[in-house]
This record gives sequence, structure tokens and C-alpha cells, in this order.
Amino acid sequence: MTKPSVHVRGNLRRVRVCYFNTWAQGIELVSDYLARLPSLDLKPLVSDPRDHALLQKARLDCDWYGENARAMAALSHAEIEFLPTWVAGVAGVLELAKAPRSANEERWLMVMAHQPQVLKGMAGKIFEFLRLSGVRILFYAFDEASRAMPCFPEIAPHLDVLIHDEFPLDPTAVASLRPGCRPIHRSWVANTLPWATPFIEAPEERIVFLGSALGLTPHRQRQIDFLKKRFGYQFTAIHDHSVSVGDRPALARRFKVSLCPEGRKFATLGMQLTHTDRPFWSGCLGMVPVAEDSRTGGRLEALHRESLIARYSHGDLDALTAACVKALAASSAERRRIYDYFNQHETIGMVVADAIAGAA
Repeated sequence: MTKPSVHVRGNLRRVRVCYFNTWAQGIELVSDYLARLPSLDLKPLVSDPRDHALLQKARLDCDWYGENARAMAALSHAEIEFLPTWVAGVAGVLELAKAPRSANEERWLMVMAHQPQVLKGMAGKIFEFLRLSGVRILFYAFDEASRAMPCFPEIAPHLDVLIHDEFPLDPTAVASLRPGCRPIHRSWVANTLPWATPFIEAPEERIVFLGSALGLTPHRQRQIDFLKKRFGYQFTAIHDHSVSVGDRPALARRFKVSLCPEGRKFATLGMQLTHTDRPFWSGCLGMVPVAEDSRTGGRLEALHRESLIARYSHGDLDALTAACVKALAASSAERRRIYDYFNQHETIGMVVADAIAGAA
């Protein structure tokens, strides 16, 4: 089998994206998958269905990937006609090769994070088969996949687009990439639909810490205790794993400022130098993101220079206080500028659509 050429209708390419999601099963329309997602029984999909805490984490993870699917279903680009998006899990990914195509249809598999690992030793063979069947592949790794994901060398020769963290790719990984692969260093963004949450003109003058139990290190606990004493009722810490995607919009009215952790808690060097998606979806909600500086700065430092987030030096409680006070004092116009920027430039659909357009 050979790869079909890219066709255009007028000036538009006709593109069908299939989003690989390990919580899904066979191939189906994203709209159908999202309709049944709230009632999806996760017990058969976790290691211990009697573990209530595990099921809660599974639901958060399942819904997070569901939002990614929702974003893929809303892809838009001036040069592309996006056909209705599909979603497929392990059971359905090979169906993508044989599913009927509409006229002049260009087909893409979009894979995210470390999910290729669930394909175990078959990841490279499956990606090769799909590519030979005319399916182009975009891998949005977010983080350090080239340096830490065991199956990366197997899938690298079959990628059309690799969106990676902001640090150099592993040299061996670079050698493994197909010559035509387009690498993009972008890291985290918001997995939300642009402008999905209306801008709140007058949120409560309060700060929320958006963390997780994994990130509740002694260093972070010291900051939380300090902020509770300094700001009293104005400060709330959420660190019981994460915030569900369904609860995010309510934060925009309850809090003006979001304190977002970075990756210092992680054991591996790459993640210590990076950050999470929380500053990005916080900005999309119209909150003012506040983040501790990472060891090398990176993209968050550039956003700080543009007054789109507020940063403070690692462990500096006075600088943390100053950043929070400044964020609380932000005007409605300043917050709307943050809101508009993040919705326009820092959402996953925008990044993926631009990447596919640039891979023509």
C-alpha cells in the first residue's frame, strides 16, 4: 500500500482527524463518544474497581482526555476543511486504516502524551501499518517523550509531526525521526475550546492554588501555609489530585487569581524544568496565572515578560506575596487581555490545526 497524495478542493485540504484515546474503544464519531462519556462505567478499565480513590482519579483522567477529544472535534483553520472527527481506543485504532474515505480525504491520527505505551511492543508496527495505509500521524508529547518513553524509537520513523517540550530532543531520537517529520517545541497548552467560558468582569477577590496530592511537597506546603496566614479567607488550596474539567468554569467566578505549580516535584530532569497545563487553562478562564519560576525560564518566562502571567523566584515568600497582590490588583482590562491571548494562542485545537496546516 502506498500513501495517497494530498488533495485540495479549491484552496482547502479536506482533513479527517482521529484522536487516539485509551479510554475509548472502537472507532466512532467524537460527538457519539462525548454523548456517552458521562455514563461510561470505568470499573472494568481500572486495576482495582473497589478502590474509590482510584476510580475518582480515573474519572478525572477520562474526562480530561474527553476534553481533548472535544477540542479535536472543533478544529478550525482557514486552509483546511475539517471533516467530522473520530475517536478510537486500542480496539479501534487499526480500523482507521480500512475505514471508508470520502472524496479527497486526508487522514490523520492524533496521539497524545505517553499513550502510545499502551500499545506495548506493537506501537511501532501499528504506526508503520497506518502510515503505509495513508494515515499521517501527529504525536503531541507535551513533555520529554524522546528522552523517557521506551517506545519512542519505534514510533519516531512514522511521525509526520512531533510536538515536544521546550528542551532538546534526545540525539538518538532525532536520528530516528523520518526526514519529513516536522518537530515543534511547544509543551503544554489548555485543553479547552477557545472562549468556551464567558469572561467574568468582577470575580471574587480570591486566590486558588491548583495543585495535586503528588505535588504537595514540603516546599509547596510551606507556601500554602504562608498564603493561608497572609491572605486568610481569600486563599483556597486545591490539592486532592486535580480539578475536573466540568468544575473549571465555576473557578472563573470564585477566583481572580490562580497559583499554578510547576514541575520541580518530578524526579526526571526534563519535567523538573517544565510546567503543567494549569497556567494555560487558567488564563483561558480569565484568571491571572501566578507561577514559580522554573529553573530555566522557558515559555512561561516569555509570557511573564508580556505581563500575561505573574512569576516569583523559587522559594521566595516575599516575591510570592508581591506576585499575588499584583495579580489581585489586576484591572478588568488587564484580565481580559490575558483571557483573549490565552484563548487565541494557547489552546490545543489551535496548536494542532496549525501543525497540520504546516505539514502540507
